[in-house]
Amino acid sequence: MSGITRYILRQLALGTLLVSMTLAFIVWLTQSLPFLQFIINKGLAVSVWLKLTMLLMPWFLSVILPAALFLVTLFVYNKLTMDRELVVAQAAGVSRGGLAQPALLSAAAAAFVGYLLTLFIVPNAYQSFRTLQFTIRNDVSQFILRDGTFNQLTKDLTVYVRGRGKTGELLGVLIHDTRDAKATKTIMAERGAVGRSDTGSRILLFNGNQQTLEPGKGNLSVLYFETYAVDFGTLQAAQDNRYESNRERSTWDLLTAEQTETMPPRVAVRMRAEGHQRLVEPLNSLGFTFVALVFLLTGGFSKRGQTARIVTAIGAVVVLQASSIGAVNLASKDVLFTPLMYVVALLPIAVGMYIIKKPDWQFPSRAPLPLNASTA
Repeated sequence: MSGITRYILRQLALGTLLVSMTLAFIVWLTQSLPFLQFIINKGLAVSVWLKLTMLLMPWFLSVILPAALFLVTLFVYNKLTMDRELVVAQAAGVSRGGLAQPALLSAAAAAFVGYLLTLFIVPNAYQSFRTLQFTIRNDVSQFILRDGTFNQLTKDLTVYVRGRGKTGELLGVLIHDTRDAKATKTIMAERGAVGRSDTGSRILLFNGNQQTLEPGKGNLSVLYFETYAVDFGTLQAAQDNRYESNRERSTWDLLTAEQTETMPPRVAVRMRAEGHQRLVEPLNSLGFTFVALVFLLTGGFSKRGQTARIVTAIGAVVVLQASSIGAVNLASKDVLFTPLMYVVALLPIAVGMYIIKKPDWQFPSRAPLPLNASTA
């Protein structure tokens, strides 16, 4: 590896790492704020919020990485051109392919990282995120019942706690349970404690009564007890029946999805399209990098700068990204459009390789008007 290759590669690697982490942090900050209110309402620690939101970071990185590398490639090669470092390198005999080599090595590394993220890390992390989110919402033993307020565990279950004892026991417990459509229960107890049973979560109550009202009949029955357990096992059992989103499924499951009695044809087609999308998206790192190289390495030096080329390159990437989204949407409706996803991803790579290897190809520019030209 030559000195100029190591020099450019170092700038690209550091720049891509910095830009990726900065953009990922900004996206993480904007996306994690709604979860903060969710955690506060459940009375959980900040560490749980951090764990919940950090599980989304791999997905953010997989989306941001190709764009970050593209922007850094534009910046680095434009800076090298304006400082005339590329001009000196070309005068020393470095070919266009040699100047493009650092960016292509960075793109290959980014594509490799992208495949690790989309094929393995993102599905596992997102599955952990959904499981933790579901547990927080439905498992009463995983969060703290706030004192002096009505804790809405589900739409059919509300728990009120007046305060807490020195050992952490619940004092003055009221439970309103409407999960059974045939009987509405209101339970009051002097003391209580949150625990777990073989079927899930429960609250163990001491010295209280249960008032049961039959809707429509108006019959009210009262049961006094010394010890009584309210079981929330149905909430935990729902975890086994939780529907898995496509993002948390394995790539193999998505690619081999078939129509069944419980899976409509449109759902199976959408799953297969998302599986192919995981195979296509990391290629954007290579495609976007080739776009930047084509527009910045195929023109002569100009004191006016390369603003037009940079703007055109950005516009080309926007068109490619829009085309990619359109191809995915079409493939989600009909499997016949699946090859279009690969065409959109591989086309800029093929065209970029051809142009970079063709030394006589130049970025088209408007020829200057002659001095004696007249205007109408």
